Amino acid sequence: MIDGVILAGGYSSRLKKNKMTLIFNDLPIICNVIEAMKQYCDKIIVVTGHYHDEIERVVKKYEVVNVVRNTNYNLGMFSSVKAGVKDINNDFFLTPGDYPLIKASTYKKLLDSKGMIRVPIYNGRKGHPILISKELIDPLLKEPVESNLKVFRDRYKVNYIEVDDKGVLIDVDTMEDYLTIKGIKKGMISSGDI
Repeated sequence: MIDGVILAGGYSSRLKKNKMTLIFNDLPIICNVIEAMKQYCDKIIVVTGHYHDEIERVVKKYEVVNVVRNTNYNLGMFSSVKAGVKDINNDFFLTPGDYPLIKASTYKKLLDSKGMIRVPIYNGRKGHPILISKELIDPLLKEPVESNLKVFRDRYKVNYIEVDDKGVLIDVDTMEDYLTIKGIKKGMISSGDI
């Protein structure tokens, strides 16, 4: 059994509108993330915050998805990590909801590898999703909310997994990012795209 946590609690402040619901590949961006992840996950927690109602509306069609509202989203992304993980009992994938180009094969490659924390890398750069062992749930929940995922991750031995997936590096923070990915056909990213 494997679970998933998708972080979607932020303000999308650089884009100035809810980036999770922008359309990519005929689906809201967050639904692209769900589509790839759900092939391997029995349960996916989508953590909302600022745009709770809009995001809940677009993800409710997925039976595998449970929506958790992070009422402390103003405290930053790590508060959403903690909100999502509190209902998890299994090893789990963790990714922000604005990485719509991650291939399903990347999830499989991480699953087929070993380690308490597994991080995909493409051309030496770390990306998402991260696979975290259930043994680390309790320490993660005890981590101060002022901390962050990188600080937590670096306390443990991390297995970096080389993947053939530039999508592990591509998120949508600005309108320029969005227009760039709209010009990319999923799974067919050229080297000049990032």
